[in-house]
Amino acid sequence: MMASSYNAKEEDGHHSGASSHGGAGAVKSKKPDNTAFKQQRLPAWQPILTAGTVLPAFFVIGLIFIPIGIGLYVTSNNIKEYEIDYTGADVNTPCYNCAQNFSWNSTSCLCSVNFTLEQPFESTVFMYYGLSNFYQNHRRYVKSRDDSQLNGNTFALTNPSKECEPYRTNEGLPIAPCGAIANSLFNDTLTLYYIDSNGTRNPIPLVKKGIAWWTDKHVKFRNPGSNSNLTVAFQGTTKPVNWKNPVYELDPSDPENNGFINEDFIVWMRTAALPTFRKLYRIIQKNPSQTATLPSGKYVLDITYNYPVLSFAGRKRMILSTISWMGGKNPFLGIAYITVGSICFFLGVVLLIIHHKYDTRNNSADIPN
Repeated sequence: MMASSYNAKEEDGHHSGASSHGGAGAVKSKKPDNTAFKQQRLPAWQPILTAGTVLPAFFVIGLIFIPIGIGLYVTSNNIKEYEIDYTGADVNTPCYNCAQNFSWNSTSCLCSVNFTLEQPFESTVFMYYGLSNFYQNHRRYVKSRDDSQLNGNTFALTNPSKECEPYRTNEGLPIAPCGAIANSLFNDTLTLYYIDSNGTRNPIPLVKKGIAWWTDKHVKFRNPGSNSNLTVAFQGTTKPVNWKNPVYELDPSDPENNGFINEDFIVWMRTAALPTFRKLYRIIQKNPSQTATLPSGKYVLDITYNYPVLSFAGRKRMILSTISWMGGKNPFLGIAYITVGSICFFLGVVLLIIHHKYDTRNNSADIPN
């Protein structure tokens, strides 16, 4: 061990004060100072890996992870999910004519998809819309928004951020909301009907409020000014290029769901990380007087086809799903736990066999002379 008086700068007979007598031409030592930190003498814990510590760790991890993985996998499989692709890319699909002839400037096209639920959905059902091959994670797309404008800032309303280009202004007027994200807002309308034994179409009530995050609805998104008349509040602005109606007409029947605080708009503005994604569209609440929220039987999905996707080889789908305490259907987490636990348990068995077969050490001769 080094003596406590050791100084790295006094090595080879040179004293630390030599540089002061050597003039300007003296070369300073590049050796680190003699401190516990720089000389790496700080207290440290170094684990000694032995069979007695490694083997139990492998077995414990395996015995904990495998049951957790099985529980997660079974829970995920118990979630009921039904998916309908209504892109209309194939000739025999109901929305083929709408998909082939529709563009952003076209009038709305109507199509219907018939389907059958083999099993009832007992609990609250969540209706999603899904898109494929849509890269909301592109850097320029993600940045193409003005959060100050979305937060109700009156200056940003009429002076949008340059990040919104080329969807910042249109015909000399500022766009509200500006940017590529808002301009590409998903605007298909989905309506669900249950066909009873008499062939009557019974509409399924779809709840449109409560689909956005609370922080988004009440903190990040606000309408400009204090004027309850949104037509006046958004005066001097224009709608996004691809929109049919201005932002203050997203839901004229409900002032609490109109303008920047429209929940469909808020859900869309939270960009997805992957090119294939789903976003919450509506909620079908469980009726206490009925045994099932969606009983098994025949259904019709009416679609107001407003959103073209064939131009970028995309797909559109509607998903009905229940949830559990762990969220939606996702078997990956359970499979990952089972895989890791099984590998650890298998390695523990292999190492245990190797340890018993080849461990011939003599404890009395651990340290040779």
